[in-house]
Amino acid sequence: MGKLEDKIVVITGANSGIGLASAKKFAAEGARVFMTGRRVRELEEAVKAVGYNAVGIPSDISRMQDLDALFDRIRQEAGHIDVLFANAGGGDFASLVDITEEHYSRIFDTNVKGTLFTVQKALPLLKDGASIILTGSTSATTGVPDFSVYSASKAAVRSFARGWSLELAPRKIRVNVLVPGATSTPGWHGLSADEEFNREMIRAVESTTPLGRLAAPSEVASAALFLASDDSSYVNGSELFVDGGSAQI
Repeated sequence: MGKLEDKIVVITGANSGIGLASAKKFAAEGARVFMTGRRVRELEEAVKAVGYNAVGIPSDISRMQDLDALFDRIRQEAGHIDVLFANAGGGDFASLVDITEEHYSRIFDTNVKGTLFTVQKALPLLKDGASIILTGSTSATTGVPDFSVYSASKAAVRSFARGWSLELAPRKIRVNVLVPGATSTPGWHGLSADEEFNREMIRAVESTTPLGRLAAPSEVASAALFLASDDSSYVNGSELFVDGGSAQI
């Protein structure tokens, strides 16, 4: 018996990085995994990589019609949700003087609005005692130059967990925030404008992280598995940092 045997799991942003690594780990532990992503071909490849009868549903969480279609399909095919991993998100660099309305809206529409309505629209399907995992960021705790809009969006996600863990307490639904540090994903490396800047980012992480390296996506996925499973049955409203110590010193 796996830790998620016969559980229905939904992971947004599961086409790469932490979401994909988590889908692989959850499926291997017995879950039936519904995976979402905006890029159809990449999502199809991710579903093949996961196997175990994983299901891919193209979806942009910033679009309400996409979320409605996502949960309608899950209602039809599974009937309920045991674990919701609201992982989809993104951002990019912009200094204070260069922030535009488009930059702000793009990041907040995905990271804040998208997370909010992903959880809200899943509520009718979530079983009592379900686990909700939100993806946060160490940048919500520590200052990062030219990253203030993204950081603020992830601070909002942290605030969501505090409120929702109280609101959903009557249903025994747990809400926790998974907080990765710098993780070697396409999204993290994609923050770099060129290879030299990417090397500079890696050197900065190595010099400011006690463990001296980036995380592997599978390491963050292991923490997600903990929050998804009964191993964390008394963990609620918390932040679980998987950051090599970078935000702890």
